[in-house]
Amino acid sequence: MNWYVLYLRPRCEKKLAEYCRIHGLKHYLPLRSETKVYQRRKVTVEKPLFPSYFFASFDGEGRLKVLKTNNVLRILEPISKRLFLHQLAQVRKALRVDPTLAAVSAIREGRRVRITGGPFLGVEGLITLIKGKTKVCLNVEMVGRALAVEVNREYLEVVD
Repeated sequence: MNWYVLYLRPRCEKKLAEYCRIHGLKHYLPLRSETKVYQRRKVTVEKPLFPSYFFASFDGEGRLKVLKTNNVLRILEPISKRLFLHQLAQVRKALRVDPTLAAVSAIREGRRVRITGGPFLGVEGLITLIKGKTKVCLNVEMVGRALAVEVNREYLEVVD
């Protein structure tokens, strides 16, 4: 079964994840933790990392099930499935280390690097400077977004 990017109606990501869980469809919804203060109380909520985007794997029958929810606006098929799965694996690995990472706009320019030390060991991305700090951006090109991970320059190695 192939993996697809589903473009959804606003604020329907968790509903579709629950639907896929109930119907046994493979899916991935990257969530980030966000803590807010409401009237002197701290509340931690999980928000979708890429709003309105959802990743799922299904066949023809699964496609019909997903479309019947009326939450899906468009189904996108990645050009390079291998690259797409690699990018999702990079995002999953980074979120395991730090669940509070936020998405930023994808950066096309810059040098491709691999992190050689620290908690993000083995993660690959593009190097960039954001607000004077060295960060590595993990692009998900199908969505047009990226994760920015702050890394010391000593832990970076250029990938050819």
